[in-house]
Amino acid sequence: MQSANILLKKIVRSAVLPFVAQHGMKKDLLPLSRPLSLSLCLKQDNTCNPSEKLDLDEWKKVMKSGLHEEVSETVSERKEVSTLDAAREILEMWRLAGRSVPEQISEEQLKTFMECPSKSAKKKYLKYLHLKELYKKNDKRKMDEKRERRLETQEQVSKTDETKRNSFVFVWANFMDRAYSWRVAQSMIFGQPLVFDMSYEKDMSVREVANTVRQIVLSESFNRRSADPFHIHFCNLKDDSLYLKEFVKNYREAWGKLLITVTDQCYTEVFPKDKLIYLTADSPKVMKTFDHDKIYIVGSMVDRSIKTGVSLAQAKRLGLETAALPLEKYLLWSSGAKNLTLDQMMHILLTLKDTGDWKKALEFVPKRKYCGFVSKPVHELKKTLNLINTLKLRKRQEEVRKQFAKNYSKKLTQK
Repeated sequence: MQSANILLKKIVRSAVLPFVAQHGMKKDLLPLSRPLSLSLCLKQDNTCNPSEKLDLDEWKKVMKSGLHEEVSETVSERKEVSTLDAAREILEMWRLAGRSVPEQISEEQLKTFMECPSKSAKKKYLKYLHLKELYKKNDKRKMDEKRERRLETQEQVSKTDETKRNSFVFVWANFMDRAYSWRVAQSMIFGQPLVFDMSYEKDMSVREVANTVRQIVLSESFNRRSADPFHIHFCNLKDDSLYLKEFVKNYREAWGKLLITVTDQCYTEVFPKDKLIYLTADSPKVMKTFDHDKIYIVGSMVDRSIKTGVSLAQAKRLGLETAALPLEKYLLWSSGAKNLTLDQMMHILLTLKDTGDWKKALEFVPKRKYCGFVSKPVHELKKTLNLINTLKLRKRQEEVRKQFAKNYSKKLTQK
């Protein structure tokens, strides 16, 4: 009998009561449930003892408690749905008022919004969701633009591949590649060395090292295509360094075929010290002319935080001569540090080596860093500026004297 009651209670609570509570039939359920449950129990248990009495009061308590629990659950669900709808209406009103409100919001975010303790907290939370949504849209837009650019480049490559099918163009490209390789091979024997110092890994982050390697890859390609290339040396390049991993990642199979010299030794062990010049923006000595007999060293470093004096300290520690490019002598520098990228340095050094013209070489400095080229020597410009300042000062002093004399004569007449 008890097992039948428990089974019936489970059936009513799981199937009947939620349906009845949803359709507003709560009041009519309790009178019908008693005879139904009693009749089912009597039908299922005909062999029970007639002397055994059914405790109807206990049965009422059980049924009422179950009904109350189910009804309370449905009421709480209805209240939660109504509060969510009210919160959505508030968000819609705020959106129409021009506040920062996200366009799409989930139920969990709505619940978090309703649990905020104050109105300012709710505004801040909605602004956070709005900014997060904007960032996602911007990322998606950037990815779409990147995909479109990649498709465009693929189309261009396909078009160039079609043009390469022309026998003359293909033969010419192959001939130029061989000519570039032959020049670089000659520079390894007869060319002027150019050293890249790879000892700054500890001073940079992983991202800065990757950026440095990309700039060196560009520098190597510019050098290979020049009329008189340098013999490039990568010094202080260790086998387990991050530099080497990035080089292999960029060059892949071509890394072992590059016509450059790679060594883990310091440049002071490879070349005589009296021929080495370390190029650094922090040097007090300014480079006047390009010396074809010297060996220039460039620090392989991208310094986003502008750590001044790192390469200068390295050169002083090794007892080397230093030099800086004459940027202020030839350029009207506007703002920013006088640090250039490695590929810009390669362009400048190659132009100086071929022509010796500083004006042509410094055209590779980004235009945003300077206003123009200096037409007169710097000392003459300084003299002119000082003269203008002194004239302004004397004019101002003369005006003060005249004003004082005028005021003094007024005071005398008043007396």
